[in-house]
Formats: sequence, C-alpha cells, structure tokens
Amino acid sequence: MRIELKKFGTTLTSRQMGNEASKALQPMLRAIKTDENVEVDFSDVLTFSPSWADEFLTPLLQEFGDRLLLLPSDNLSVKATIHLLEEINKRKFRWQGR
Repeated sequence: MRIELKKFGTTLTSRQMGNEASKALQPMLRAIKTDENVEVDFSDVLTFSPSWADEFLTPLLQEFGDRLLLLPSDNLSVKATIHLLEEINKRKFRWQGR
C-alpha cells in the first residue's frame, strides 16, 4: 500500500492535523495484508514538521515496523524530521533503496 502524504496537504505542520490524518487513514490500514509493505510517499510535500510526523509516522512505525518503507525525498524538512524522530524514538525508519 502506498500512502501519498500530499492527500493530507502540502504543508504538514500541526500535531492535531497529524493526528487527524492518522485517524483518517485507519480504515485503509485494516485492509493491509500481513506480508504487505506500507510505503510513504513525500512527493509534493513542502513542509513536514516533527509534530505532524510524530502523530502520523510514529504509530505506523510501531504497527508495521520493517514493513514501513519511506520513499526517497530530497526535501530537507522531510530528512530533518525523520532524523529527529529516529533520535527521539531510538528506532530507524527504513528508506527505499537504502
């Protein structure tokens, strides 16, 4: 399954909005098979804050672990946010191609 974050907007900044996006995604997540990866696509996202990402990505990482796959991004706010979450959670995200 691929999650296109641009469906939630291009400026992803508040904890509340990240939580709402996470809740909106829950029905789709129930349909994921146990051997299926969950891919997160950052295309067209302009701003990606740690608070939004923590509410959205951290639960996905907890639920899917190594089956959560982040698609490559050149966006500096995406890279910095992922790095910060990895430090906070003491757990690495898996990037496609890395």
